[in-house]
Amino acid sequence: MNEADRKRLLREMMFYRRFEDRCFEAYMERKIGGFLHLYSGQEAVATGVLEKARVNRGTDGDYVITGYRDHIHAIKTGAPPREVMAELYGKETGSSRGRGGSMHIFDPTVNFMGGYALVGQPFPLAAGLALACKHKSTDQIAICFLGDGANNQGTFHETMNMASIWDLPVLFVCENNQYAIGTRIDRSTAVTDQYKRMCAYNIEASQHDGMDIDVVMEAAEKAIDYVRGKRRPYFIEFMTYRFRGHSMSDAKGYRTREEEKEWEKRDPIRIFSARLIEEGVITPEDIKAMEKEIDDEIENDIVRFAEESPPPKVEDLTRYVLDDNPDPRWIGPLQK
Repeated sequence: MNEADRKRLLREMMFYRRFEDRCFEAYMERKIGGFLHLYSGQEAVATGVLEKARVNRGTDGDYVITGYRDHIHAIKTGAPPREVMAELYGKETGSSRGRGGSMHIFDPTVNFMGGYALVGQPFPLAAGLALACKHKSTDQIAICFLGDGANNQGTFHETMNMASIWDLPVLFVCENNQYAIGTRIDRSTAVTDQYKRMCAYNIEASQHDGMDIDVVMEAAEKAIDYVRGKRRPYFIEFMTYRFRGHSMSDAKGYRTREEEKEWEKRDPIRIFSARLIEEGVITPEDIKAMEKEIDDEIENDIVRFAEESPPPKVEDLTRYVLDDNPDPRWIGPLQK
């Protein structure tokens, strides 16, 4: 990877962090309602994995699906940040026309097949997407992001078994941030290293540092090549940490400040920026300029677009509920 690409990746992670911070602010201003789950601290995982996948290729790219902490996965896959923010604001210009909100970002025009509020819901859907790839005889794969807290759901085990038996080209990416809402993993799960559970399903698996984007990319490239080449599932676990609470209503009373400080030392943006400075790819002054540029873009373009966009019309309350009035933008390749 050349210097320009490494600099771009740093900017992307900085952009994602500021995007989420701005969502936090808008929520506190009561401009965003409902549930809001922020990704701050985990940026290296989605950025690094999807950097090695085939995304931003419209409907020819890999399929991506995740849970409800989904804003950054959608943007990295190719969903316009403006539309993601507008969706959070509940506006008609949002990625789900303002009907879904934070937990239901959806953009099939770039094969981002959604964030889902139900814990464990994306697993069987990811298997279905991988099965579609198999039936279409393409070299596309499905990539399913999941949290450690969902892995005791029945859908998790059923899907792993099915993916293995059917030789499905699906990559399961476990973002192990140690907690399921307020429950630490060792209080709910007998085998805390999630990748070890894959031996029951004959699925190749590995565990890696999720706070270092270079480590993430190296591991993700091998896993993606395996899935694409062998047309078999792979489970990859990244150890990471969310810097904010589970959701906006979470006061984080179950975590110690000492634990949080230790993980903050491993901030993926801090690690990567320090590395690039040491390599001579970027200077502290460049980073400051980048921060201002990102602030201006988010405030003057993305947030302004969301705030100035119209809300859904009351008379359109039942629109999109049934397939009697489809939006042509949402008709994917399997519906032609």
